[in-house]
Amino acid sequence: MPALIDLRRRIKSVKNTQQITQAMKTVSSAKFRKAQRLLLEGRPYWHNLSDLLAYAAFWSEGYFHPLLAEREEKKVEGLVITSDKGLAGAFNSNLLEKALSFFKEKTRSSEVNLVLVGKKAVSFFKNRPFSVDSVYSDNVEKLTYDEIREIARFLMELYVFQKVDAVYVAYNEFRSILSPRMTITRLLPLVSSEEEEDQSLLFPDWEPEVVSILNSLLPLYVESQVYHYFHESSAAEHAARMMAMDNATKNAEELIDDLTLVLNKIRQASITKELLEIMTAVDALAKK
Repeated sequence: MPALIDLRRRIKSVKNTQQITQAMKTVSSAKFRKAQRLLLEGRPYWHNLSDLLAYAAFWSEGYFHPLLAEREEKKVEGLVITSDKGLAGAFNSNLLEKALSFFKEKTRSSEVNLVLVGKKAVSFFKNRPFSVDSVYSDNVEKLTYDEIREIARFLMELYVFQKVDAVYVAYNEFRSILSPRMTITRLLPLVSSEEEEDQSLLFPDWEPEVVSILNSLLPLYVESQVYHYFHESSAAEHAARMMAMDNATKNAEELIDDLTLVLNKIRQASITKELLEIMTAVDALAKK
């Protein structure tokens, strides 16, 4: 009988857990749909802006801008974007392991400092041999555009004043619901793509002058790209948590079925034993 009581309690506990995972899946599904919509609406702007930047930098006829200057990478700044919460499968752990491997490789020839976004990144790099310049670990999901722009400006200031020679960003890029793509990309310096020679026929007349345009366009590009990375990470996070909670709900259902089967077997064995005892007692009385 105690075994039956323990099984019933365990089944009830698993059912309660299943209700929680089902609720979390529903919440994550709603958040994912919103994040996916914002991401898909913004991608054409974020992607085409890089093409515009490439043309503008090419057309600038060699005009020097601090964000375009390439230097030997003696000091590197890394921006690592994770989430505050877990229960999202390997969403955070895989990215953090890849970022750790990448920046450890960089330490062989460069000094590496980090800007950490998300409690998972902060706790992971807490005991790692990296200097941390800035931390954002409170309500990362609710960071405003102004707060994200502040991060971008901080990175640009480090680069413009030559405190660092390159800036890399590690984040999860949303590709599909099944799995995100762990991405480490160089944000600074900005490098224009080489155009074919016949593109020289397309040189524009600048209005206003090239200096004013690049001074406005290049910082805007950096800010928009950092904003883009946050949107990619947010959509990938909600997708990963939705899938993790869906798998947890299915696993709970399977566990309930297994426990119910064991419970029924024990009950059946108990009933069979009682019947045998009754039949034995009846036979004993009949022989008297």
